[in-house]
Amino acid sequence: MEFEQDIHNTAIVHPHAILHNNIKIGPYSIIGESVEIGEGTEVGNHVNIAGHTKIGKSNKIYHYSSIGEQPQDIKYKDQETFLEIGDRNTIREFCTLNTGTVEGNVKTVIGNDNWIMAYVHVAHDCIIKNNIILANSVTLGGHVEIDDYVVLGGLTGIHQFCKIGAHVITMGGTLLGSDVPPYVRAASRGGSSFPNGINSEGLKRRGFNVQAISDIKEGYKIIYMRNNSIDQAKKDLEKLKQSSQEVGLYLDFIERSKRGLIRSSG
Repeated sequence: MEFEQDIHNTAIVHPHAILHNNIKIGPYSIIGESVEIGEGTEVGNHVNIAGHTKIGKSNKIYHYSSIGEQPQDIKYKDQETFLEIGDRNTIREFCTLNTGTVEGNVKTVIGNDNWIMAYVHVAHDCIIKNNIILANSVTLGGHVEIDDYVVLGGLTGIHQFCKIGAHVITMGGTLLGSDVPPYVRAASRGGSSFPNGINSEGLKRRGFNVQAISDIKEGYKIIYMRNNSIDQAKKDLEKLKQSSQEVGLYLDFIERSKRGLIRSSG
């Protein structure tokens, strides 16, 4: 098969960069020495891709984004750290995605099939999994972990080291300083964040049946509406898990949580 690339004559591509087949690079974009770009990926105009950055197949990166620059961490001392981006991601205008740090994961990771809207910032050592939507101006502190199928509303801000469970949705402008369990709908008011039920509409769209959603609601009630201690909630969730595999995500997440769970406003 013929090897094809469409690189604008004003783009600057380092001779040691690795570019695979069927790549497009727009005007005035800059591709650094230690960058690898996978087959079918499109890079718009005025994009800067730097550092030790590996980008997979069929991504689309829009103009003025900064991909793979050094972490915004005052402890960083020019160590070799990495950014890995999977396949079929959309990265819109003016996004900033930084490499990792040696104190963290050494790399920042973005999975597959994510939709990253304009002005999003993904800080060092974040782990962004798959099928996630980060709406405009979402800001992630360092070491944030986001599980599959999360939707973060515009202007959501997440404190460093927080974890966000699968299928979570946040209202626009939500500020999070604690971990958010799977399936939860999160919001904030007056600077304080709180759970606001489950993301039932999102679950329906992803094919969860009525019984599964009912079990997930019951799990939410165990965590947030029964005045349970976390140890008692875990015991009750273990019982519910026997008849509902979906509830297992709650338990797995609680075990991984380091900053504590988002608390009920009531």
